[in-house]
Amino acid sequence: MKTKMMITVAAGAILASGLSTAATAEDLTLCWAAWDPANALIELSKDFEEKSGHNMSFEFVPWPSFADRMLNELNSGGELCDLMIGDSQWIGAGAENGHYVKLNNFFDANGISMGDFIPATVTGYSEWPKNTPNYYALPAFGDVVGWTYRKDWFERPELQSEFKEKYGRELGVPASLDELKDIAEFFQGRDIDGTTVYGAAIYTERGSEGITMGVTNALYNYGFLYENPDKPYDLEGFVNSAGAVEGLEFYKELYEVGTPPGSSNWYMGENIDAYRSGQVAMQMNFAFIWPGVEADENVGGGKSGYFPNPAGPSGQFAQLGGQGISVVSYSQKQDAALEYIQWFAQPEIQAKWWELGGYSALNAVVEDPSFATSQPYAQTFLDSMAIVKDFWAEPAYADLLIPMQERIHNYVIAGEGTAQEALDGLVRDWVEVFEDEGKI
Repeated sequence: MKTKMMITVAAGAILASGLSTAATAEDLTLCWAAWDPANALIELSKDFEEKSGHNMSFEFVPWPSFADRMLNELNSGGELCDLMIGDSQWIGAGAENGHYVKLNNFFDANGISMGDFIPATVTGYSEWPKNTPNYYALPAFGDVVGWTYRKDWFERPELQSEFKEKYGRELGVPASLDELKDIAEFFQGRDIDGTTVYGAAIYTERGSEGITMGVTNALYNYGFLYENPDKPYDLEGFVNSAGAVEGLEFYKELYEVGTPPGSSNWYMGENIDAYRSGQVAMQMNFAFIWPGVEADENVGGGKSGYFPNPAGPSGQFAQLGGQGISVVSYSQKQDAALEYIQWFAQPEIQAKWWELGGYSALNAVVEDPSFATSQPYAQTFLDSMAIVKDFWAEPAYADLLIPMQERIHNYVIAGEGTAQEALDGLVRDWVEVFEDEGKI
């Protein structure tokens, strides 16, 4: 492990005067998930290679294995990754366990201000402890759970007429979760052009984080809170409040009345496939999929629309996705890695990132007057990023995630027990984790 002194020296070694401060060219390895945005980053990084003289290599791991592979790399002090685009939930462990270089001095020396980025991404991707000016990552990829829908199906006159007769309102973008469930149920088992289709693809996967990233989009909007706002790690009556119970019951009902048969273990990839193949009228998914939807000959070209996660009885929120980019403290090439951070933070690079299919979190990009109309989904991205919440980012986040995955899946998918029992059990599980951590 690098000593604190070594990390601090590296963080101060890059000057504001420009790139290529290293004496010799380095071969850098950037680690991330294997998905479409990673391909865009390869293309973007060619500019860095040309300007800096460094060569970029990439270690991309499929999402189902990403956390296990990369957290094992960090926990073992491995030197594979010089730069890590790690999930938002990793920031606590990255900071407290010394995996990530603290970037405050580097940011100050190079004129990089966290005030220049979407606030939710700074809190979600960069800060530890949360809501303190201690930064261990630069916001790299803004992402959030939103919805895609078959706009061409919604606009069919015969479906509009039938829906209005049944529900007394127009068939369109739902204003509430209840309206979303009605639409899912309306399309469930319906014949569209000779094919049986279903209402919605939602997150149900048990093995990694899927059902948690899905159910929170209902729980938040029904009043679920991770803890007492006035007393950290006080969970009773917040995690398992009456509203949280109702939200969990809603998610189970949505699964039962509006999802395809056999969708009991679906996450991002399965939802994408179901939507693109014309199986569902709507899909829940992270925003990163939207460029691919637009480019798809079956569902793109105006056939699809996008909307933020709808409101519930207690407000309108959406599950934060996305990641920050960090310098790995075990890297022997920290100076060159910091050059990459400096390059990536430039407004012109961030603008190009958006053009290539990356989701910039830089205010100068997303607040540009042309941004909202630059893509059919751009306004939905902005609206969604304004309502985000995130899962625990505690160092023990994996120990918090595992019981949530198990208890939610057992109730929603397997039908075991009641929603109240599931959330009461989750409180007990999380209390035990925080007791072991010495937090309570």
